[in-house]
Amino acid sequence: MANLDRVFHSLADGTRRAVITQLASGPASVGNLAQRHRMALPSFMKHLRVLEASKIVVSRKKGRVRMCELRLDALASAQTWIEKERGMWTTRLNQLDAFVETLAEREKTDGNK
Repeated sequence: MANLDRVFHSLADGTRRAVITQLASGPASVGNLAQRHRMALPSFMKHLRVLEASKIVVSRKKGRVRMCELRLDALASAQTWIEKERGMWTTRLNQLDAFVETLAEREKTDGNK
């Protein structure tokens, strides 16, 4: 559950979501990723560390350049949780809909007496 919390924490910030979007098209250097955001490199690195802590992004040094890569499998825990919650809420809303329809039918029947 702790990793799920880290994943949602990672996804809660627009800069981090933008980095995920950037990396969806393939690996990129930290410099290339940072260049698209209006912030100092140390501030950008904080966002990158959050993404690495949740294992959504992995980075490794290639010579003098640090390359980052997206790990979509790290998002699986969030996807599983969302699907489970969606199923539960779909069931509850269907039950509510059926209840409201039953009340409407009763009202119609009682109104015709």
